[in-house]
Amino acid sequence: MPAVSDGRARGALSIVLHTHMPYVEGYGTWPFGEEWLWEAIATSYLPLLDLLDEGAPLTLSLTPVLCDQLEAPGIAERFEAFIEDVRRETHLRDAAGMRAVGQDALAAEIDRSWGDYEDALAKLRSRGGDLLAALAPHAQWTSSATHAILPLLATDAGVHLQVQTGIASHRRRFGEHWRGGFWLPECAYAPWLERALEDAGVGAVCVELTGQLGLGAGEHLRPIATESGVLLAPIDRSTISLVWSEHGYPAAGAYRDYHHHTVHQHKPWSNGGEAYEHDAALAQARAHAADFVSHAIARLQAAPGPSPLIVCALDTELLGHWWYEGVAWIRAVVQECAVQGLELVRLDDALTRADPVPVAEVGGRGRLVSHEQWAPSSWGRDGNLSTWSAPAVAEMAFRARAAELRLLASGPRAGTAAVRELLAMQSSDWAFLVSEELAPPYGRERFDLHADALSRALLFGSGEGPRNIAIDAHIATLFSPA
Repeated sequence: MPAVSDGRARGALSIVLHTHMPYVEGYGTWPFGEEWLWEAIATSYLPLLDLLDEGAPLTLSLTPVLCDQLEAPGIAERFEAFIEDVRRETHLRDAAGMRAVGQDALAAEIDRSWGDYEDALAKLRSRGGDLLAALAPHAQWTSSATHAILPLLATDAGVHLQVQTGIASHRRRFGEHWRGGFWLPECAYAPWLERALEDAGVGAVCVELTGQLGLGAGEHLRPIATESGVLLAPIDRSTISLVWSEHGYPAAGAYRDYHHHTVHQHKPWSNGGEAYEHDAALAQARAHAADFVSHAIARLQAAPGPSPLIVCALDTELLGHWWYEGVAWIRAVVQECAVQGLELVRLDDALTRADPVPVAEVGGRGRLVSHEQWAPSSWGRDGNLSTWSAPAVAEMAFRARAAELRLLASGPRAGTAAVRELLAMQSSDWAFLVSEELAPPYGRERFDLHADALSRALLFGSGEGPRNIAIDAHIATLFSPA
């Protein structure tokens, strides 16, 4: 495989980890609700934090609504109670149940996996119980306030509120060193968003352009300069699909089966159907890391232009929570980049030195219409907005837009509670849970809850709204003329 003269591969790789949790604090019980947050802390955030603290050049995006929850009073104590009172007991019960039916290998794996939770609790205690403070040195990119699908909002004012509130929250928590990186929820992009992004100081966003450019096109490996000044960083689906697809790495037989679980949601089986063997799975993760880096190098070597850049974006919760071996895999990827001579670089740094292509030149030979006419895109189903607007969830999309218009029509008297409920209602997660049939009743229940609370707040002017959704932008900006 050819390399440049200093022995390093041509081009660079940026891995963007989008870290997000909908507002679940106090909403629902196992297996829904805030237990999702506790599981993500134990299995994704804390294990990944060790790698970040070691200096791994990964790009971490934290959503404001996740930070709102990590900042909540008593979160460390409630996490500890979940580990000590719930997870310890359920491991004991499921291990005993397996032994009672002669499944000693499965029982042994359940016993072993309890150590993950013990380690997580010890790690959080060693950091004084403050996970948000531990993540702060690594928080580079932010997002909209509650992870709303911005192209589906009804008004420019609503987009400004989501964007500016998210950025203000990030700056309040992490200081003024933010360099302008903004994660568009679900990579949902449309050209008309750029005015709101530019007004808020956004310098760069990730976009999914596979539908426009085609899978594997070299144009995915070069940032795009728009007329607004906002850089578009295309994510590379051909690289991401090695991990995140039906037949991606996590489907390998040696890995732990996420879908096959015990009564209390423990997972002692492998994808191959046998008792899970942790050492074999870790060996598989190392092999897949080597394969991933080799693929990236080959992709860069074949790309046009002097300095191609692969942007591989993944949900942080995939690593550890959904794909049990995911954190081990990404640790091995960092190591393999050094071994194979591939530069792994944070996206902010990569974009600083990039030579972007002007947006007018993207998709030459008539393959794309002019930039202003680009169709909305996302990393959801079919690369468009249908995951959040298709018939199964169309009513939710229209109700959210109607609620936004109703709040705007109410003027400044709408109050803080109503604005908070609108932000909570606009979260992309409720429609996603319904559309993807992951937890349809919970998704609809949460959407309806916030919609009803918004109506009451507008009618009676009372209530506080979800208490930890911080509205840092001035509500008055919602009602200011454009």
